[in-house]
Amino acid sequence: MATTRTQVGIIGGGPAGLMLSHLLHLQGIDSVVLESRTRVEVEGTIRAGVLEQNTVDLMVDTGLGDRLKREGLEHHGIELRFGGRGHRIAFDELTDGRAVTVYPQHEVLKDLIERRLADGGDIRFGVSEARVHGHESDTPSITFVDSDGNEQKLDCALVAGCDGSRTETRKLIPESTVRTDHFRQYPFAWFGILAEAPPSSDELIYANHERGFALISTRTPDVQRHYLQVDPDDSVDNWSDDRIWDELHLRVDGEGAEIKDGKIFQKSILQFRSFVCEPMQHGNLFLAGDAAHTVPPTGAKGMNLAIADVFVLSKAMEHFFVNSDRKLLEAYTATVLPRIWRTQHFSWWMSSMLHRLPDESGFGHRRQLAELDMVTRSVAGRTLIAENYVGTPLIF
Repeated sequence: MATTRTQVGIIGGGPAGLMLSHLLHLQGIDSVVLESRTRVEVEGTIRAGVLEQNTVDLMVDTGLGDRLKREGLEHHGIELRFGGRGHRIAFDELTDGRAVTVYPQHEVLKDLIERRLADGGDIRFGVSEARVHGHESDTPSITFVDSDGNEQKLDCALVAGCDGSRTETRKLIPESTVRTDHFRQYPFAWFGILAEAPPSSDELIYANHERGFALISTRTPDVQRHYLQVDPDDSVDNWSDDRIWDELHLRVDGEGAEIKDGKIFQKSILQFRSFVCEPMQHGNLFLAGDAAHTVPPTGAKGMNLAIADVFVLSKAMEHFFVNSDRKLLEAYTATVLPRIWRTQHFSWWMSSMLHRLPDESGFGHRRQLAELDMVTRSVAGRTLIAENYVGTPLIF
């Protein structure tokens, strides 16, 4: 079994793992990223991409922003639609010019991979059977099988579990004695489409309708991403193209809005869950991103929260290697949890305010409309949405 030595072993080559490796490199710290998918699979998995101002600033400041600034679509607001009318939340007016940028997650991953490889980074794609050993000791290691079928061993000082919501690394934190999992399953799901069509709006539209929620989003000037609230047990086979467009028109069209149809080339159903595990560390193992928490997609926070995690974790790891001091590592969970729970609340609040709840009568929908009216009429309410949507600054 061939053995490699590095300072930080990172399991998972998604946004959290690759950004952590990039930030560590800028601080002179070596890492190896182990990813079960191939590079083609990583770069080809189309995912949502609304980047907070924090994420954009971090990418630009660390040399990842050239294509982002050239191709990303900067949005200075969103529209909340209810009662057949739109109500704009103006980010730039409410947050001193902060904004969000629509830039798909797979494009972020392409930029990270290209930069890490250009910097001589070690990314092992297509690995399997990755197992962490001795994470409670001072000499942890990771064994795995590489893409050629050879058994390998990676010795390291610290291990980062960035292996997504289907994580294996989280299981290394004992559930009965150390780890507490906080979980909520929502009684609705999103039916998502990708379509070749012109944009229906310059900004995202969040629509509350008596038939259910709808989201009008975008990916590029020629590709649009739209969602409909459906039952969690629904199937893509139940939705013809005509039915999808008819339902989008019913839920969104009205004063100031009209959906533009096109050729649908992808359909999927996205389940809604909220999850947080505490603590996010055990010994020399540290979790980040979806391995530690997931949020409903309503607030567009998943990738941004992962980036915020590794921003803090990279600083703590740097302090450890430079000063031989574990103080910031030991404080990692306590440092990141307040942002995580604030984000959980925002995503839950937006979801509960905008979706039709199946166990509620007409009273529930009327209550939602009253809440939306109160929020959009009030400067304080609009500011609350705007500040949370664009993201509060990264603070370490």
